[in-house]
Amino acid sequence: MTCWKENQWEPGLAEMEGVILETSRLILREWTDADLPDLSEMLQDPRVMYAYDHDFTAEDVQGWMARQQRRYRELGFGLWAVILRETGEIVGQAGLTMQPFQESQVLEVGYHLKYRHWHQGYAAEAAAGCRHYAFETLKAPRLHAIIKADNQASIRVAKGLGMSRLAAFMTQYYGGKSLHYLYGVDNPAL
Repeated sequence: MTCWKENQWEPGLAEMEGVILETSRLILREWTDADLPDLSEMLQDPRVMYAYDHDFTAEDVQGWMARQQRRYRELGFGLWAVILRETGEIVGQAGLTMQPFQESQVLEVGYHLKYRHWHQGYAAEAAAGCRHYAFETLKAPRLHAIIKADNQASIRVAKGLGMSRLAAFMTQYYGGKSLHYLYGVDNPAL
């Protein structure tokens, strides 16, 4: 476990179970079944999930939780709960997933925040922690972000991570097809 403090990564001090990484304001840990109400609040908010063109049901949320827990077991990573250090409140999720792109899979950083926590820098901070984890712990050669073309806030986060646009493509989640961009950054240590 690492923690971002004063422009360097140091061992963290969080004592909660399942902690993956810490930043100056956030703790990222594995989702547990007890977190289902927080996950539901986020995934069932159409403002947060607009890119999916889909209203999430209670069953969809349970499936999302189960998918993350399966990823933890099978891959050692997934999307994690993002917790505000100061209050212990879950403010969103961020993490790493393998996503299909063309004929392969890419390691992607992803995040969603509860609407009331937008525009406070949490997404950028959590994504930077995930980039560090991908490069330092997983030794990944490259990290990606798949972003809906009209999501300017996420494009700013990707650029803040040092990513550049690699491709434009059409993809479909639940609704119709829409334009997405693939951003990426190489691991500077490799």
